[in-house]
Formats: sequence, C-alpha cells, structure tokens
Amino acid sequence: MEYLGFFASIIIGISLGLIGGGGSILTIPILVYLFKVNPDQATSYSLFIVGLTALFGSYSHYKMGNLKLKSALYFAIPSIISILIIREVIFPQIAATLFCVASYTVSKDFLIMIIFSVLMITAAISMIKRRQPDIKTKETNYIQLSIIGFLVGIVTGFLGAGGGFLIIPALLFFANLPMKQAVGTSLLIITINSSIGFAGDLYIGTPINYTFLLSVSAMALIGMFIGSQLSKKIDGTKLKPLFGWFVLVMGFYIIAKEVLF
Repeated sequence: MEYLGFFASIIIGISLGLIGGGGSILTIPILVYLFKVNPDQATSYSLFIVGLTALFGSYSHYKMGNLKLKSALYFAIPSIISILIIREVIFPQIAATLFCVASYTVSKDFLIMIIFSVLMITAAISMIKRRQPDIKTKETNYIQLSIIGFLVGIVTGFLGAGGGFLIIPALLFFANLPMKQAVGTSLLIITINSSIGFAGDLYIGTPINYTFLLSVSAMALIGMFIGSQLSKKIDGTKLKPLFGWFVLVMGFYIIAKEVLF
C-alpha cells in the first residue's frame, strides 16, 4: 500500500500544477488510507506537503507573470487569522471522543473524515458544474475577497486542506482574474496558508515524522513539475470536470468506509 501511496502522491502535485487546486483533497485520503496516518496528524502533514508543493508551483507561475500579489495578500491575511484561531485555539480543545450513541462511538478522527468527505463532494460538484465566469468589470471587490479568505482559512485550519478548489472561484469572481492568473495566485495563497498552519502545529508540539513527510513531499514535487509542464500544453479547466468526478467517487467512498466498515 505504501508504494501505491507514493504513486498517488505524484497525483497531488500534478493536480496542483495543472489546475491549481485539488491536491489537498487527495492528500488526506492518501495519508489516512494508504499510509495509515492518524487523521488528526494527517491534517498537519497535509499542510506541509501541499504548502511545499504549492511553493514550487507558485514560483513557476511567478516566472510566467501569473501572480497578482495584492489580491493574494487581501485573501491570505484574513485566512492566516482564521487558520491560527482554528489550529492553535479550537482544534486542540476538541476531545478525542466526542460522544457515544448506544454502542457507537463518534470520535474526533471520524468527524474529520466525514466533514472532509462532505467537502470533497461539494468541491467535486463545483468542479463538474462550474464554468469560468464572463468578467464584465475590472474592479476587484477586496472586501468580499477578504471575507472569503477568512472562511477558507477555517477550512484550511480544521482539515489541513489548501482550499484551491475554493480559492480559484473566489479569485475569478471577486478579483476578476483570468484563469491562469487565478491558478498562479491560488498557489501562492495555498503556500502562505499551509505554511502558517504547519508552523503553528510545530509551535504546539505536534509530532512529525520528517523522513516520511519529506519522502511524500518529494513525490508530490515530481508531480508538480509534471503538472506545470502539462499546463503549458493542456487547458486545466477542461480537465476539472473529469477530476471532479474522481473526487466525487472518493468522497462517497470515504463516507461508506467510515460509516459501514
């Protein structure tokens, strides 16, 4: 299963490099089901893997002129605030066992995976149905962009997800960026958010297996390089619906596995 996990890690990078999101959607299931990492710890590992991979991807887009720093900062700063609140204040206070119903125990790990699967299904539907909007104005709504940034930070903080599938639509609709600039700017925001979240976990003493973490990250970086090269030849927006169907199936699989098995 570990060999399959390392192969799947390459797909994390390909997704981020090609469509600017979706990598974190795959990271948690890969860590939990293929590498048998505890879901709580998997959220920390996901922040590092996705953040490091997005860093290299954002640098590639910087060289191509696809980064819009002002939009990134208006989005990222509120995200950082909500990430720190979730990771450092709220998340550590959630008990390992939440409650029991008859003989069935609802744990923190179970809650993480169920919420994550619901998020996967929501993101998948967005990928399948969403089309790039017709931009009629060049004005950027920075207030709405910041509000959405705060909300995405909650997702990133609780689930260890970079949130590219939420960030890109926000940049398209409220920052009015072309698709390629939205992808590049999204990777920069993911880098900032994930780095802050992981640094916060280090601060509170989350145990980290660096050998394992760097190995998975290396495979994701290989995928990022592949995805970045493919993005020059393939329109990532055309692949989003196909990727969305895959994520949708994975979301329902996680629910079935957690509830029935």
